[in-house]
Amino acid sequence: MRDKELYEQILGINSPWRVERVELNLESRSVDVYLEHASKIKFMCPKCDVERPVYDHTQERIWRHLDSCQFHTFIHACPPRINCEVDGIHQITLPFAEPNSRFTMLFERLAIDILSHCDVDGARAILDISWDEAWHIMDKAVKRGLAKRGAVAPELIGVDEKAVAKGHKYVTVVSDVEQSTVVDVIEDRKHESLDTFFEKLGKDQLEAVSAVSMDMWDPYIMSVKTHLNNPEEKIVFDRYHIMKIMGTGVDGVRKQESRTLFKVGDKTLTGSKYLWLYSEENLPDKHRDRFNSLKALDLKTSRAWAIKENLRLFWEQSTKAQGLEHFKRWYYWATHSRLEPIIKAAKTLKRHFEGMITYFDFRITNAHAEGLNSRIQAIKVKARGYRNQEHFKTAILFHLGGLDLYPVTHTVVG
Repeated sequence: MRDKELYEQILGINSPWRVERVELNLESRSVDVYLEHASKIKFMCPKCDVERPVYDHTQERIWRHLDSCQFHTFIHACPPRINCEVDGIHQITLPFAEPNSRFTMLFERLAIDILSHCDVDGARAILDISWDEAWHIMDKAVKRGLAKRGAVAPELIGVDEKAVAKGHKYVTVVSDVEQSTVVDVIEDRKHESLDTFFEKLGKDQLEAVSAVSMDMWDPYIMSVKTHLNNPEEKIVFDRYHIMKIMGTGVDGVRKQESRTLFKVGDKTLTGSKYLWLYSEENLPDKHRDRFNSLKALDLKTSRAWAIKENLRLFWEQSTKAQGLEHFKRWYYWATHSRLEPIIKAAKTLKRHFEGMITYFDFRITNAHAEGLNSRIQAIKVKARGYRNQEHFKTAILFHLGGLDLYPVTHTVVG
């Protein structure tokens, strides 16, 4: 009797449920707790919330619960079914476990906490569950969190791509710029990929979107223009990707000049590729002396680097008018530099300038998205790859979605 009362207290079992018996297995280091409910009791229909009498019971089911005294604890019960006059025959909602789960809600809460702080292999070792069971808990948690959140459209959206495997396999990552959380993860990086996100939203939600920070990827541009009103006023091309275009231009000049010098036996630029791609303040100290020496030479690459660095001042202007004026002066310098890769890069930016000048309306970049990308990469490395892309998407939303992942506990309390 004392064991039954003890476990009713430990498990938080309330009427009409009670502990029928407790069995201790020292060999397997487990505790089996058998539950039953009072007779002639009515339960709520899970569909219409009207009390209905018990119709029958399903076969006995077993749920893993939190360990007690380092012994695995299992709850046994035969879930009742009701025959609702309105909704038909349904199993009742159990107070300690969600439908189709092999774990109690309290066990799932613990598992979610552990999975949040270590990889799947580590979590399953701590919890003594299988790899598939750990992923099942994670997948359920994400679906639960998405259901609670519903379709959401942040006022300031970030859109970026993430390579998930070799062979040009990508996902599109949609994020909340202000919250630095992942809102959606969609297969591939096509026009239709971003369409999938926008098509989940209602008219009012779409109208509430003020800006979208993104790179100059035509499929993304087309999708934004398809779904948002006044897209030209809302697209903000990301600073990082703009500077990447200029970095490509500088490297193009370096390649051309290095080949020319090498023909006459001059190896000045050999091994200097990455030095020219750094911004001046981010250049590692160990390379600073060599880079200063290179800049002091009369090199085309040095001029190209100076043009690239001057463009960075665009984002430091105080007003949109000053930004426009700075770009005009910069564009004249770049296009009159007689450096073809720089001229090509400058003209690319001129064609997309509409999405550059909008920066001054919102002052947002994809810096948060780059941070999320780093964390996504860490998730990928920690898991040592994924059995499929859905697992990868689940892991991203689990760790970075800002979702409420926990099941709602009822009468069973810790």
